[in-house]
Amino acid sequence: MADPRAFLSFDFDHDLVPKILFAGQAKNDSPTPFTLQDWSSKSALPEAEWEALIAQKISATNMLIVLVGKSMGTATGVVKEIAMAIRADVPVFGVYVDGANASSTLPTGLQRNRTMDWSWPLIGAAIDQAMTLGKNAK
Repeated sequence: MADPRAFLSFDFDHDLVPKILFAGQAKNDSPTPFTLQDWSSKSALPEAEWEALIAQKISATNMLIVLVGKSMGTATGVVKEIAMAIRADVPVFGVYVDGANASSTLPTGLQRNRTMDWSWPLIGAAIDQAMTLGKNAK
């Protein structure tokens, strides 16, 4: 199986550090049977340019992983990314980061039963499931 291509959706203003840690662990140190490629945007862009680039990137991935932090209720870009993934038939799941938990606010479009603690076995199972779903499944 090819390495999963995941778009990491996160609150750019509040959860950049957890995103960097998550992507780094997924690439290097996690006890997982996969390598995760991070296709998320690396910088802030003008709105129209951002929407075009992100829609293109999301449509080319196997899944969208939403890193759910404590300030997720104000992350309008994350809601747009989830909607883009749903339109592109790309599976979506969430991972709680930075002290967020099952009582934290989720962005519109992310299901509570598809959001989990930052546990590599749980994330690995969700990635395996995503790799069998969606238009980009191989």
